[in-house]
Amino acid sequence: MLSLSPPNYLYAITDCHHFSGDALAEKTLQILKGGCRLVQYRDKSTNTQKRLAEATQLKELCRDFKAKLVINDDIDLASQIGADGVHLGQSDGDIKYARQRLGPNAIIGVTCHSSLTLAANALDDSANYIAFGRFFASTTKPNATAAPMELLTQARNRWPNVVIVAIGGINQNNATQVISHGASYTAVCEGIYHAASTVKYSQSFSLNLNQNAGSVL
Repeated sequence: MLSLSPPNYLYAITDCHHFSGDALAEKTLQILKGGCRLVQYRDKSTNTQKRLAEATQLKELCRDFKAKLVINDDIDLASQIGADGVHLGQSDGDIKYARQRLGPNAIIGVTCHSSLTLAANALDDSANYIAFGRFFASTTKPNATAAPMELLTQARNRWPNVVIVAIGGINQNNATQVISHGASYTAVCEGIYHAASTVKYSQSFSLNLNQNAGSVL
């Protein structure tokens, strides 16, 4: 399962628009070497053969580093490769079905935008983590509705023992803000996959944030 206060706060989301195949695997390998222990395979294409091959390769890499691999949206793919879990948007699948299909130990995360009500519903349906955002301007989802930083504090006060993920425009410079307000993990896509050194970028989410996260967690 996921740690409420992980040693590395980075939740890496694959940038499959710019990287694929071995290039994607190599970037992910460097991220894992830097300390990241939570990766989401997110590929919105309809190329099922490509997605199966890439997800399988990433699953093997994550296993080598004792990291968790979560599949975005696709419950069937998560089941097929034996992934650690699945991340669902509000229209991407049923949480109860995912639990039934993937089993009691699977990680199920749910996008809750800026709604505590959606978060409560997800937790009632057995989600393992709730994700809020966007908190900053995002190139991955530029039209996503902004979420107030206070939302994280409200969620943390309401669910002190729940894993909370912050999404949207997060980088090395602003990650401490969402962590200090209650986030357990910070989801990063383009920032990490396009970093000059993905190893050092990943490492910074252990060294810098552990020193500056504050006492919320």
